[in-house]
Amino acid sequence: MRLHAACTARPRLAQRARATRPARVASAMIGLACALSMAACAGGGSPGPVSSPGAGGPAPAGASPHLSGTVTVFAAASLTGTFTALGHAFEAAHPGTTVRFSFAGSSALAQQILAGAPVDVFAAASPETMALVTGAAPTGREVPVVFARNRLEIAVPAGNPGRVTGLVDLTRPALRVALCAPQVPCGAAAAAVFAAAGLTPAPDTLEQDVKAVLTKVELGEVDAGLVYRTDVIAGGDAVRGIDFPQSSAAVTEDPIVALPDAPNAAAAQAFVDLVRSAQGRAVLAAAGFDVG
Repeated sequence: MRLHAACTARPRLAQRARATRPARVASAMIGLACALSMAACAGGGSPGPVSSPGAGGPAPAGASPHLSGTVTVFAAASLTGTFTALGHAFEAAHPGTTVRFSFAGSSALAQQILAGAPVDVFAAASPETMALVTGAAPTGREVPVVFARNRLEIAVPAGNPGRVTGLVDLTRPALRVALCAPQVPCGAAAAAVFAAAGLTPAPDTLEQDVKAVLTKVELGEVDAGLVYRTDVIAGGDAVRGIDFPQSSAAVTEDPIVALPDAPNAAAAQAFVDLVRSAQGRAVLAAAGFDVG
């Protein structure tokens, strides 16, 4: 489905508990996307030049070819809000392009790419998952680069009915707990923090991506879940985030790459450049990612 410029499109109604997300988060994301679009239009229809791996430095002004067609982006579920906003901005800056997203657990997306899905850009929630697609030592222009970092927080429903105060509470058998499955990055990060704390969790459900964990918390189907800090922010008033010291043991890194066999190679690289640009970093930072 074609994305339209965020400053003119009417936002979709959020479903179920996500309708409680605070207006300030949505306004910040849409405002940044609008600023991106207007800046691009004022500057001739493309984001400012940025360096790319193997590109030999910033591209000279006016050197970018005209972009058109569809850009297919596979991205980790935790990037849903930020990449959707950047997709709106990209289309506004490059009339004639369409950004098509698939958001899911990184490992599931990697398997689809390996099975031959035609994809231009892949953004994963861990370098290990990215390596499944690119290999352990990729070379040339198509080298993944880390563009953001994230960390886990405990998410509880509004009111904290389970009276959760820290990571140790997620070992209580009476508490309903949701975690990501171990094969996806948020599950691997969860395993790392429990190991660092010397704790054994007692999950009632293992989900295939972090958004599924967040949804169960929002709906009150579980008393607690481990999600990324950015998901707690996105959850708004429906959830409360509880930080814990061991989260520093599993800071996740999000790499992105324009795939070497991208069907729309020029547009793929342009989208990667937008994500890595100052404008892209502003969108990510507003959502709670560490871009420093």
